[in-house]
Amino acid sequence: MKDIIEELEQRRAVARLGGGQKRIDTQHKRGKLTARERIELLLDENSFEEFDMYVEHRCTDFGMEKTKIPGDGVVTGWGTINGRVVYIFAKDFTVFGGSLSATHAQKIIKIQDMALRNRAPIIGLFDAGGARIQEGVAALGGYGEVFLRNVLSSGVIPQISVIMGPCAGGDVYSPAMTDFIFMVKDSSYMFVTGPDVVKTVTNEVVTAEELGGAMTHTKKSSVADGAFENDVEAMSEVRRLVDFLPLNNRSKVPVRPFFDDPSRLDDSLDTLIPDNPNAPYDMKELIIKLADEGDFYEIQEEYAKNILTGFIRLEGATVGVVANQPMVLAGCLDIDSSRKAARFVRFCDAFEIPVLTLVDVPGFLPGTSQEYGGVIKHGAKLLFAYGEATVPKVTLITRKAYGGAYDVMASKHLRGDFNYAWPTAQIAVMGAKGATEIIHRADLGDAEKIAQHTADYEDRFANPFIAAERGFVDEVIQPSVSRKRICRAFASLRGKKLENPWKKHGNIPL
Repeated sequence: MKDIIEELEQRRAVARLGGGQKRIDTQHKRGKLTARERIELLLDENSFEEFDMYVEHRCTDFGMEKTKIPGDGVVTGWGTINGRVVYIFAKDFTVFGGSLSATHAQKIIKIQDMALRNRAPIIGLFDAGGARIQEGVAALGGYGEVFLRNVLSSGVIPQISVIMGPCAGGDVYSPAMTDFIFMVKDSSYMFVTGPDVVKTVTNEVVTAEELGGAMTHTKKSSVADGAFENDVEAMSEVRRLVDFLPLNNRSKVPVRPFFDDPSRLDDSLDTLIPDNPNAPYDMKELIIKLADEGDFYEIQEEYAKNILTGFIRLEGATVGVVANQPMVLAGCLDIDSSRKAARFVRFCDAFEIPVLTLVDVPGFLPGTSQEYGGVIKHGAKLLFAYGEATVPKVTLITRKAYGGAYDVMASKHLRGDFNYAWPTAQIAVMGAKGATEIIHRADLGDAEKIAQHTADYEDRFANPFIAAERGFVDEVIQPSVSRKRICRAFASLRGKKLENPWKKHGNIPL
């Protein structure tokens, strides 16, 4: 018995070393942790239960049978984050560069199936060089099986991907189908074809960082939702995100202990809106002042900054926030912000996370680049997402809500449950100046008359009361009581039941 136990410990020790101490040292010199070190940081202490530690590849081509390493380049298993079960796989770059073989794929597939069966989130840590070329189509088949499970899990369990090194070729499509992608600055990159292939095919000379680094994907492509300074910060922030998310689409949002009075008043909000209707202000200040303990977990912070998306807690319960940002493009909606917000709203709706919408939008961004880029269809994505959503929806209009953008931003007409406005709200087809120049086109040569017409239009429409008279706004509230009113609104909606007409699925304007 003693010999068998000793052999077990020896086998475990070999498996835990992955590609060996030399390769582990190389990983550390690059500023990166190993797969097991990352898992240790991400999960609660001593909670990780590993699966398939001894699995080895079965390839016999190109002399591969001479090199077999237990684990085959990926560490899989389950554990807990603050006591809540999650499933995890972490690619091990020290073993065959983390490349995917048939058995490597089978390990991931097993953990994906377990996560889906047991309705718990799955987290993938990527640090790998793509498919294992020596295995050819067997590796490609493995990718296909992984992709299928990404699709089947979508909207059922939260899927989180963290890119912590290279992620190339087929490897990129699995993260692309997950709910959140995070990257590590200066040490991670994602691309379908690398710089060498790009140079050969298109003659473009580009570095890996420029082609698919963290800054590229968080600021330009919107592939990634956030970027962190190093592996340690990445694992810490993923733990924080998981705390906001439900375990699956049938469990309720997590509720944490809170120490912030739901009836807290904030007099500073009474002066948040500038006297000049065209002057910007920071909508993030409002979000932070509404949230429990001022805690706001922002998603896609660096992309389409004219709209803000992320999670807060109200009375300890998770709420998704979508808010126009007047500091950028005056808060206009455009192609990028519509896509960003639509995806976020659909995630919240899939997982029964209530949505708070803060509105200050002068309209859709005009211009040929927007029209040629399909702003109509992209704007319709956000419209579709809000209209389709059956979760509790509370909307607060702080200032401008003009034209079609008013409708799109969770208006009463899209089944908004509670629609509040501040006294500073202006709800109209367009701004006073533009409207006056259309209505009183005959007086355009008379500056005095135009000025009077503009003033008249502002008096009539630059307020929330016309909409309130028609029931499109439920109540005009004092800014200082916003947290209290919004908390009470969401509390009253906890028993909301709403179902859309039966369908296989809608046809969102992709």
